[in-house]
Amino acid sequence: MGARHGLRIDAVLIQAVIAGALSFAHLHDLAAAAGQDGWKAWAYPVSVDLLLVAAWRRLRSEGPSRLAWCWFLIALFASLGANVATAGFLDLADPPAPLRLGIAGWPALAFLGGTLLAHSSGKPEPAPPAAVTETKDIEPARTPDAAPIPSQAGELPATTPLSSPPPPEPPVPAVLIDHARKVADEYRSRTGAPIDTDTLRSRLGVPPHLAEAIAARLS
Repeated sequence: MGARHGLRIDAVLIQAVIAGALSFAHLHDLAAAAGQDGWKAWAYPVSVDLLLVAAWRRLRSEGPSRLAWCWFLIALFASLGANVATAGFLDLADPPAPLRLGIAGWPALAFLGGTLLAHSSGKPEPAPPAAVTETKDIEPARTPDAAPIPSQAGELPATTPLSSPPPPEPPVPAVLIDHARKVADEYRSRTGAPIDTDTLRSRLGVPPHLAEAIAARLS
């Protein structure tokens, strides 16, 4: 026996359809009273509702922004104003001049709002990457050697080559020294010989120059 499929009725959806239909009709009546007859009177409520939906989608997708809130309130004011105006507060047989002016200028205003909502982004643009300046290798200036002092007359002066100072030892953390000492003690107790630099480097997983500096500390 097949399952019976029923249509689920949502009270909120029904309420939204009724409210939208009434607002649509009020906007149509107001536009028709202001001299927009035929299909133009039906285009006004479509324009107002589309601008309202576009601003709301912008708020939902990119978060609150001044642009989205501005056009959402403008569209909401147009829809709410039409509902109030058609409730007997205005004489629709002879609408005032400001109402005619607002209805006549709405298409340009709605076009501007829709364009700004569609072609502008509320997210900040990423900062451009910092310019990388190319640096050329600069040859260090050579200091002139001091003039040698001849020891005896007629003897050619002997030049002493300048020796570069030894590179400084890399800094080694105390925790790593303690761990290396435990590894070395364990190796000596197991093999009876001091641990060599290669074995220490493989056990600690450090570069060769750092292993040599640790071995010098342990000796």
